[in-house]
Amino acid sequence: MIDTAELRQLLSAATVFVCPSVYEPLGIVNLEAMACGTAVVASDVGGIPEVVDDGVTGTLVHYDENAVDQFREGIAAAVNTLLADPERAAAMGAAGRERVQRDFSWEQAAQRTVEIYRDLA
Repeated sequence: MIDTAELRQLLSAATVFVCPSVYEPLGIVNLEAMACGTAVVASDVGGIPEVVDDGVTGTLVHYDENAVDQFREGIAAAVNTLLADPERAAAMGAAGRERVQRDFSWEQAAQRTVEIYRDLA
């Protein structure tokens, strides 16, 4: 296992983070990469589309269990596109960091929790 400091350093230095999951309830690993300012290429399964804003914070690739070869090709193409355009990758990384800070911070989670309790009271 990589410790947290080393993981942050690796993610912060990366041009792109790839998450080719076939099942992912939320995709916290994508949030971690985005928090480090890294563009994301991920499958469009589970909760990942709630995290990765396609075309803004990264690229979502459609996963179909009956078309795995096309999925692999799509992931490779998306990664290659970002590697060929580091400015776009950097812009997506910056947008991802902003999104994490705005929508997924501990402060936001606490605020949502307070709102739920207020609504229930």
